[in-house]
Amino acid sequence: MGTREHKADAPAKLDIAIITASTTRKIEEDESGSWMRGYAEKSGHKIVQHIVVLDQTDLITKATREIITTFRPAIILINGGTGISKRDITIEAVKPLFEKEMTGFGSLFAFLSFEQIGSAAILSRATAGVIEDTIVFCMPGSLKACQLACERLIFPEAGHLAKHVRIE
Repeated sequence: MGTREHKADAPAKLDIAIITASTTRKIEEDESGSWMRGYAEKSGHKIVQHIVVLDQTDLITKATREIITTFRPAIILINGGTGISKRDITIEAVKPLFEKEMTGFGSLFAFLSFEQIGSAAILSRATAGVIEDTIVFCMPGSLKACQLACERLIFPEAGHLAKHVRIE
């Protein structure tokens, strides 16, 4: 069965959660998270949780685990904390939870970012993986980065990915 056939019977509506990792933003100021929420809802998906957590390893890990346990979303979109500064710890908080890593996401995101921002794309450590039956995407917190990831990579494949992850 080819990609086209797989996508044909993939779910069109998914439960999605959003986590913004930030030391400065509150939910009312979460431009990237709010944009992702609106984009997901316009695409027919249901947002089951949208929170902002402090850039602390234990808080990001805890929020990710709690959302998976409580809501069982198909996808969690985490934005913020993927750079190379000392306070950028999202990857360290989430990657150890991955049962499978989706290495293509980070590579493709870097390639597309390079087309937009040039060599500064090497500062991002965007990644994705599977925890239980949930696909987790970690991306930079900038609005343009979230738009790029969602429009070009995540949402065109969302149902297809969920179908594969949830196949017994």
